[in-house]
Amino acid sequence: MDCKHFGECGSCGVYELEYEKQVSDKVEILKSLLKPYYANDISSFVSSESHYRSRAEFRIWHNGDDSDYAMGNMAKKGVVLIDECPKVIKPIEERMWRLKELINNSNILSYRLFSVEFLATTTGECLIVMLYHKPLDEQWNKEAIELEKLLDSHIIGRSRKQKVVISSEFVTEKLTIENREYAYRYYEGGFTQPNPIVNSRMIEWAMNHAKNANSGDLLESYCGLGNFTLPLSTIFKKVLATEISKNSINAAKENCGLNSVTNIEFIRLSSEEMTVALNKEREFERLKGIDLDSYNFSCVLVDPPRAGLDSGTIELISKIEHIIYISCNPHTLARDLETLTMTHKVLDAAMFDQFPHTHHMESGVLLKRIIK
Repeated sequence: MDCKHFGECGSCGVYELEYEKQVSDKVEILKSLLKPYYANDISSFVSSESHYRSRAEFRIWHNGDDSDYAMGNMAKKGVVLIDECPKVIKPIEERMWRLKELINNSNILSYRLFSVEFLATTTGECLIVMLYHKPLDEQWNKEAIELEKLLDSHIIGRSRKQKVVISSEFVTEKLTIENREYAYRYYEGGFTQPNPIVNSRMIEWAMNHAKNANSGDLLESYCGLGNFTLPLSTIFKKVLATEISKNSINAAKENCGLNSVTNIEFIRLSSEEMTVALNKEREFERLKGIDLDSYNFSCVLVDPPRAGLDSGTIELISKIEHIIYISCNPHTLARDLETLTMTHKVLDAAMFDQFPHTHHMESGVLLKRIIK
């Protein structure tokens, strides 16, 4: 990717290396961290070098009557005004500069606007959230309605204790996983994977390994809106999937309906609560009507935040034969493997480059129980 703001904009911290070298460096870092537990090759799933990011947030910088997009600079002591961002996918790129022009032509839209967020899909839909330090009135609403038409997008306005949805608060992504299309509703404010192409490859990697454990049921923690859950449900008899976010659970249930999936129970439980429930240490009203004893978990998938897994969850999943661990932080992954490899062996590892031109990486390991 070639960007005029490389070296100034803090969004892309790795810009001086060719992309192949960036990938190989990440693989070597992951290999070093996993060395005590895994000595074989690590697969890498690469991204497009440009137009790969389906969600982005930009500050709005006001200079007199002009408004510009801004990002934090490399030194983290100021901002860089940007007039290109080749990392965003085409549906964002095609709208963001026209949006800037329309903002600059309207005192109503530009006044006290401080940030704009984009969420787009590979099928061309786009959701634009405009954040303000002012109440949004009928005049703003009128101009936002026209903005939707001009940009062929969904517009949401936000200010303190106020949210104005002009037409819709979600976009529908469609991903092809192992030759089958899955539809996902992505809601404003909800978590979504930022790189749709690499995300699809990551799901397929998990599916390929889950097929070796398809004699029972699947347990999933941190399921989000069902990103992994929906495709993996085709492999297992039943799936119990948990997530702490109420909005994500609601979206996951909607996504089940969109894909005509009937063998998943989505439950709003934290990872810690899931452990307590499955250990029968406490009963939860949210589990009313669900027979936990009816599940025979042969596989568990966890996709925790950067902090990794808590000790109770580690102890719980250590009893399950197959573990698929997706991680956004290889350091906490390595920490958790120190305990998990007391009962399991790492059979495969992969690096998923969801974040080109940065030091961040997504990784995954497959473990199989060796202690009966």
